[in-house]
Amino acid sequence: MSSERRETLRFNPDNATTGIVERVFAANGSSRVHKQLRGAGTVTTAPTHWHSSERSDAWNYWAREAEVYADPRLRRSLEGTGLDLPLAEVIPGPQATELWLEDVRGTPGVDFALADHVATAAALGRWQARPLEPRPAWASRGFLRAYSTSRPADFGVVDDHAAWEQPLIRDTWPAELRAGWMRLLAHREQLLSVMEQLPRTLCHLDAWVSNVIRRPSGEVVLLDWSFAGDGAIGEDLGNYLPDAVLDLFWPAEQLAELEATCWPAYLEGLRSAGWVGSERDARLGVVASCVKYAWLLPLLLQRASAGEHRAYHQRADAAQLYRQRGIALSHLAGWCDEALELIG
Repeated sequence: MSSERRETLRFNPDNATTGIVERVFAANGSSRVHKQLRGAGTVTTAPTHWHSSERSDAWNYWAREAEVYADPRLRRSLEGTGLDLPLAEVIPGPQATELWLEDVRGTPGVDFALADHVATAAALGRWQARPLEPRPAWASRGFLRAYSTSRPADFGVVDDHAAWEQPLIRDTWPAELRAGWMRLLAHREQLLSVMEQLPRTLCHLDAWVSNVIRRPSGEVVLLDWSFAGDGAIGEDLGNYLPDAVLDLFWPAEQLAELEATCWPAYLEGLRSAGWVGSERDARLGVVASCVKYAWLLPLLLQRASAGEHRAYHQRADAAQLYRQRGIALSHLAGWCDEALELIG
């Protein structure tokens, strides 16, 4: 309506599933978030690695988020965990589905203090201690392998001395990162296989600071369930921690502190909700998830000479971006080493 005001929100425009994400203000001052999910047959300019699928078990199934919000079993599974979903109205259409979502009030994840991150980790643990069985029809299968192996990158560049001598790389990345990433790549298939063999749970699979809001009541609302499905215990936390740094929402220098407080909170959340698995398996699910990012370092090497650099689709200072990501990537290389020790 002409009386409505619309504000475009930050989202991934490369993903073919998403046409619009906007906050819509009504004349009475209320607001809702409008998100459009485009059918898999919709013609878009999305790159190949972001194409959507009609298959409900595919990692980028176009209608998954609509089906998540309409699933009462999922909503019930979150009760008492400290997690929540936004209220949602789902309007199907012939070419697209429109989501009208509660404009959640509270602290957005990009502004979280350490205590908010700890509360999120604990809530994830409580939820994932009680897997939703049988798995919903909308749940993805094999996300980690399918997503991570579809990303565009030339892995050969990691062994290219000239690539590491680029000024932006040489001046910002730790010297030991090259050897660490070579080890990760050498064990890539082993890490993927291990993640697939760990105890299973229902995962959000895109848990990070841009997809969480903490209500004044303390509940953490999880947004954007586009990838959700079968995953390893610990996998969501293994995504939540590094992604906060990689897109410049949390200082890389404080990543170790973030992990040191969130990991025990996640484990305690699991235990308090009745999970009886081994601490080793939960920890392995966190650290072996570093394999998701195997493609990222080679891509950053390839793009180091570009004239413009972006963090989550917004322009960023090149030196700051590469310095922060270099620290985070070194942390992930350390996770790889820890995972290999746990595997034995």
